[in-house]
Amino acid sequence: MKTVTVSPRAKTLHNLLRKARRNGLILQSPEGERFVLTPIGNWIGFDVGDSDDFAEEVKMTVRNKKLMKFLAKRRRHGKRIPIEKVREQLGIDATS
Repeated sequence: MKTVTVSPRAKTLHNLLRKARRNGLILQSPEGERFVLTPIGNWIGFDVGDSDDFAEEVKMTVRNKKLMKFLAKRRRHGKRIPIEKVREQLGIDATS
């Protein structure tokens, strides 16, 4: 994922960022594509490699002890929301 710095002159984008700070936003293009704009606060990223081989990526991900510890801790805390509920809230059809 790439970070893009928003120009101070981009008033429309700054307006959207201000709204996203409060509640998060789902942006929808004229073609119907949806994008999430939300603060990531204390986001933690994990580098698991850049292989084009999916099986190799899975192996590298599982070997990432820091990531596995983070996921285990996260799994113990917090409320889980079924994917069906998330799709319903976002208005996403499971067949699309």
